[in-house]
Amino acid sequence: MSQKQPKENYVDISLGRYEFFFQKRYTVLNTVNDFLIGLEFLIGSFFFFSEPLKDAGIWLFVIGSFQLIIRPAIRLVHDFHLKKHVEQRKKKKDS
Repeated sequence: MSQKQPKENYVDISLGRYEFFFQKRYTVLNTVNDFLIGLEFLIGSFFFFSEPLKDAGIWLFVIGSFQLIIRPAIRLVHDFHLKKHVEQRKKKKDS
């Protein structure tokens, strides 16, 4: 049983250039983070071929794993800033 929400519960706001700004800024952060994760796991994997470098390889895996946690944190910060911006625009529009 699905009930439709009244139309006034939805907010439809055009962000124009701000949407691009938010998307670009956080897309770059995500891309850099993803690149570093891949690099750390690749180098860490090669370090496992050499006994003296195994400890460094383990640390690279630990750092890469931590960065995997950062990905959703970046998304949450993005969503928080975007929501704040939308609310500010809505308040200005209603004033």
